[in-house]
Amino acid sequence: MRINKELCDICGTCVAVCPADAIIVSEFEVKIDNKKCTNCLNCLKVCPIKAIEEGD
Repeated sequence: MRINKELCDICGTCVAVCPADAIIVSEFEVKIDNKKCTNCLNCLKVCPIKAIEEGD
């Protein structure tokens, strides 16, 4: 999974639905730790602006 940084508004919605705690939010960006990610697609489904994409 990857974050499209041009679209992401750092709302944090994705963090709440990640069962693997693979999403890290900082003041300036959101990152997905693909080593922890289980590809459940929860984050992709809930992102209100579709800033999350499949792939590394």
